Amino acid sequence: MGALLLKRLFHGLVVLWVVATVTFLLLRLAPGGPFDSERKLPPEVIANLEAKYHLDEPLWQQYLRYLGGIVRADFGPSYKYLDRGVTEIIADTLPVSVLLGGLALICAVTISFPIGLLAAYHRNTLIDRCCMLAATLGISLPNFLLGALLIWAIALQLGWLQVGRWDDWTSMILPTVTLAAAPAAFLAALLRSTLLETFGEDFVRTARAKGLSEFVVVAKHALGHSLIPVLTVMGPLTAALLTGSFVVEFVFAIPGMGRFFITAVVDRDYPLIMGVTLIYTAILVCANLLVDLLYGYVDPRIRVQ
Repeated sequence: MGALLLKRLFHGLVVLWVVATVTFLLLRLAPGGPFDSERKLPPEVIANLEAKYHLDEPLWQQYLRYLGGIVRADFGPSYKYLDRGVTEIIADTLPVSVLLGGLALICAVTISFPIGLLAAYHRNTLIDRCCMLAATLGISLPNFLLGALLIWAIALQLGWLQVGRWDDWTSMILPTVTLAAAPAAFLAALLRSTLLETFGEDFVRTARAKGLSEFVVVAKHALGHSLIPVLTVMGPLTAALLTGSFVVEFVFAIPGMGRFFITAVVDRDYPLIMGVTLIYTAILVCANLLVDLLYGYVDPRIRVQ
């Protein structure tokens, strides 16, 4: 297990290096520059700005400087926010995005498992159709539309909850539900399909033939075997939720990384784009590593192999 963990960590570091390199090259090779705007700046001003941010150096030297900053956890200065560095911006906004994503992940898992179990156990019944209808709506309805509908119905018409703030639990409910809707629907549909396949396996029929209760058959035998495909998608899903949804943060005016990433792309803020991309990649690598470790506890045969 220790050697496998070290191997996974090494692969994760390689992935981070590849993503950092590709992002650096793509941004440098894209047409235009970070200081291009509708109002063209004088050449002397552009030259001073490029010298200040070391953009006048050869590409290989910029790349080495960039990698050295990553090793020191210093993503450099922001081209847009002159009074703040990229590391400071990420440190201020990442906890908000992680809190929103963590709440959405808990909400998605809490909703999806009962729906998936009910739909699979009551296959081809009214319960199954209602559950799958809800899952289809959750997958099909875009985040920005669902968020707007919740704001209009719950906040404006009924006046039950607050929006446009991020200071207490009442302001977190609507964005959490909006962000969790699509993952919950996807996980419910996936769990239903895997459970239906598992219910036809020989070991499930054997467990029922032994006289075990339906709760034990479903919860202990069928559900445990069906979690492997669910865990497989939980890695990237967790990373996507923990880094926050740019659309949901924009709709609900949440001070997370989404707003800064959108403005960074528009303003060609190279350090901020690369910093946010690396943070997302690091969370994705860690989530996939956690999923690999959970495989062995869900199915001991994987751990033995």
